[in-house]
Amino acid sequence: KSGNAYKCYCSIEDIEEQKKRAKQKKLPYTYNRKCRDLEKNDSNKNIKPVIRFKCKTEGIATLTDLVQGNVEIENITIEDFVILRNDGSPTYNLSASVDDHKMNITHIIRGDDHKINTFKQIQIYNAMKWDLPSFAHIPLIHTGEGKKLSKRDNASTLDDYSKIGIMPDALRNYLLRLGWSYKDKEIFTLDESIKYFNLEGIGKSPSKLDMSRILSLNEHYIKNIDENDLYKHLSEYSILYKEKINPDKEQKIKKSLTFLKNKAKTLEDIYNNSKYIIFDEVNFNEDDLKLIDEKAKKIISDFNLEISKQEKITKDTLEPIINDLIKNHDTNFKGVGQPLRIALTGSKFGPGIYDIMNSLGKMDIEKRLSKII
Repeated sequence: KSGNAYKCYCSIEDIEEQKKRAKQKKLPYTYNRKCRDLEKNDSNKNIKPVIRFKCKTEGIATLTDLVQGNVEIENITIEDFVILRNDGSPTYNLSASVDDHKMNITHIIRGDDHKINTFKQIQIYNAMKWDLPSFAHIPLIHTGEGKKLSKRDNASTLDDYSKIGIMPDALRNYLLRLGWSYKDKEIFTLDESIKYFNLEGIGKSPSKLDMSRILSLNEHYIKNIDENDLYKHLSEYSILYKEKINPDKEQKIKKSLTFLKNKAKTLEDIYNNSKYIIFDEVNFNEDDLKLIDEKAKKIISDFNLEISKQEKITKDTLEPIINDLIKNHDTNFKGVGQPLRIALTGSKFGPGIYDIMNSLGKMDIEKRLSKII
């Protein structure tokens, strides 16, 4: 009724022909406005029309962007875009504009690949005589190779990070600082994030995703979080992605988190470090098991005999036994510690031998050593 839109009777073949010509000329396709000034009696009765917005064709369009500043393009470059398909359904730009207006949206914040859509939506707002919201276009996140991050990348969804055990606070902190800064501050609590974040601090250039930085921040949160909270995160992680931790292991793991989280960058690392506590049955690494030769078996057997005489397992009670074994078997700390670690955890890698034994307790130590002997 207001003359800001028109019916377009161009067939699919017409549009495809226009696209083909544009491609031949190596130009981006824009609709040629063929039906813009059609008289009613010129319409094609055999084709159900789409409705196109009648864009301005003269002058300059200006977007006052809260991040990018003033962005200008020539109106002639904005095509007469479709607002209703021939089945009567609305397209994205009409739907988004109407939704935002009806919901009284004050600020529209989105990726800067949407700038051309913003110019189209501004024309809809102006045609409808609606108040314009404020717009802010955020630079996109790129991969390490400088390409636009997409769903095909294995680190583009929250679930991708959750699966490897990235803490929610660490990811929030990382994304907050990606292309935004506040003084020299690196670590932000949730309250500080809310207090200090502003659109003015956002840069105009794309940011590169840095996995090493995400892991470094995650390690910081793992090291500094309350250990009861850390166990809660570990427990939730195990339910979602691994095998649920039996409640009767909770106290043992909580008591051991002080060393289990050492060198851990993710919840997955802590889970893997905790497997020897989580599972009663030791799952041996075949290559490591080959290291248990006759000498190693004798060391394990002698150690088990001495352990059976002890009432309590502490570093003070274990150290003299280990030192005597080193002396009696003419070896070094690794020569004693490695076979014991393999026997108790299934692997030559893992926490320190005293930490392992303290976490297992006397009964489990004797049971596991007897089995491998």
